[in-house]
Amino acid sequence: MRDDDNIPKGSKDDPESSGVSRRDFLKISGISAAVPLIAGPRIVMAAGDEIQVHSPGKVPMEFFINGKVCKASLEPRVTLLDALRDQFDLTGAKRVCDRGECGACTVLFDGKPVYACSVLAIEAQQKSIATVESLMQQGNLHPVQQAFVEHDATQCGFCTPGFVVACAAFLEKHPQPTPEEIRRGLSGNLCRCGTYDGIRKAIAQVAQKGGRPDATV
Repeated sequence: MRDDDNIPKGSKDDPESSGVSRRDFLKISGISAAVPLIAGPRIVMAAGDEIQVHSPGKVPMEFFINGKVCKASLEPRVTLLDALRDQFDLTGAKRVCDRGECGACTVLFDGKPVYACSVLAIEAQQKSIATVESLMQQGNLHPVQQAFVEHDATQCGFCTPGFVVACAAFLEKHPQPTPEEIRRGLSGNLCRCGTYDGIRKAIAQVAQKGGRPDATV
């Protein structure tokens, strides 16, 4: 005998008294539990009935990326990395670890290097965002990019965009770094191929040239 067989028909504890069966009630409860109460309700069909479900709907957002205003409607849970890649076709920043450890998705956030996978897009509004795509100017490679080429500082290339952005930001703050400062300054970026020697030489070369593309060693 089921426990609910002892519940009088029509009582307030009887699930069927409300016109909703136990199975339908579980369906509705499952929908409500799976979706956080963030945005206004939307109507979905459950067991033939219209049910209000609260969900994190898309909201309009505005960004300042690489000197341009970019707009999109995004859910609040979307990361800056996903917005850059999926909404604005800026695929230089790479998704590798997706948990703020490798640095392949590094971008500049108001001039400071950050992991784009760990920043919500909604938090990046009204901020100045610069990606690796912004470094090349008028067809000329940024000094850091050129130095990476000359010192063969890339292999598979997945870490390269993040390293280039991180290096550019590092040299902006430390134009004449010591070897120890270079090691510490880039400790937040990882290269699975192990091209650290080439990367350190690339930074040293740019520092020696003073960051000027036309300078000579």
